[in-house]
Amino acid sequence: MNPYRNNDFFQFFATFFSRLFSLLSGEPLASDEIQVFVLSCIAIACALLGPFLVLKRMTMLANSLSHTILLGLAISFLLSRIFLGGDGQVPLGILLIGASASALLTALFTGSLTRLFRLQEDASVGLVFTTLFSLGIVAVTIFTRDAHIGVEAVMGNADGLRSSDLSTAAFLAFGNAALVGLFFWPLQFSAFDRPAAKAMGMPCGFFHALILFLTAASCIGAFRAVGVLLVLSFLVGPYLIARLFSHRLGRLLILSAAIGCAASLFGVALSRHLLTAYGLALSTGGIVSALLAFFYALAACVKNLMRRRICAEN
Repeated sequence: MNPYRNNDFFQFFATFFSRLFSLLSGEPLASDEIQVFVLSCIAIACALLGPFLVLKRMTMLANSLSHTILLGLAISFLLSRIFLGGDGQVPLGILLIGASASALLTALFTGSLTRLFRLQEDASVGLVFTTLFSLGIVAVTIFTRDAHIGVEAVMGNADGLRSSDLSTAAFLAFGNAALVGLFFWPLQFSAFDRPAAKAMGMPCGFFHALILFLTAASCIGAFRAVGVLLVLSFLVGPYLIARLFSHRLGRLLILSAAIGCAASLFGVALSRHLLTAYGLALSTGGIVSALLAFFYALAACVKNLMRRRICAEN
C-alpha cells in the first residue's frame, strides 16, 4: 500500500521525511518517492547545463533540440524494430544515438542556414525546429503508434515511473556533474569569452559539441518523466531564478540544482494534494513546470523588495 495515499500537502512532507531513515535501511520506494527522486535527478542534470546554455545564447537552440530529438527517437525505434526485432522495448543507448544524431543535425542545419544563407539565428532555429519536429510527429504517427513513444516523449509520464527510471536519471545527473566539474574552467572561459579562449588554443568546438550532447542526453533521460516539451523549464527556469541572487557561476550551478530539486519535491506534494483533496489527477511534470514559473515571479518580487529596501536605507 502506498503510504502517501490520502495525504494532503503537509501530510506528504511529514510522511516523506519520516520515511527517509527507513529508506536508507533498504525499504522499497513508494511511487511518490520515485517521482521525487527521478524529477530531482533530472532537475540536477538540466540545471548544470542551463547556465552554459544561457551564457552561450543557446537557449532557443536547446528548445529546438528538446523537440527535434523526437525525430531521432522515432527513427531509432523503427530501425531497432527492423534489425533487432523485439516487443517494442528499445534500449536507452539506441535511443540516445538517435537523439544525438538529431541534435547534431539540428545544430548543423541551424549553423549552415545562418552562414550560407545569412539568415538570423532565431530565424534559422525556427525553420529547422518546425521542419524536424514536424517530421518527428509524422514518423511517430506512422511507425510507432503502438509503442506510445509520442505520448511519453511529448507529454511525459511521471506517474508511471519505476525504480529503473531512477537509475537512468541518477546516471544522467552523475554524468553531467562529473563532466561539468571536470571541464568547469574551460567551459566557463569559452562561455564568457570565446574569442580569448580560441586565442589560447582551447577546443571551443569540442566544448560546444559537449554541451549539445549533454543536452540531448538529458532530454532523452527526461522524456519519460517530464516530456521534451517541459524539459526546457528545468534547463532555464532554475538558472533564471538563481541569477536573481547570485552572479558567480559556481554558486549559480549549485543554486540552480537546489531550486530544481525543491520544485520537484513541492510539485509531487502538490500533485498528491490535488488528487487527495479534489480528485484531480493532474500531470506532475506540468505542475513542476508551473511551480518554476511561480518561483521565478516570487523571487523577482523578493528581489525588487530587497532593492527598494537598500535604496531606502541609503
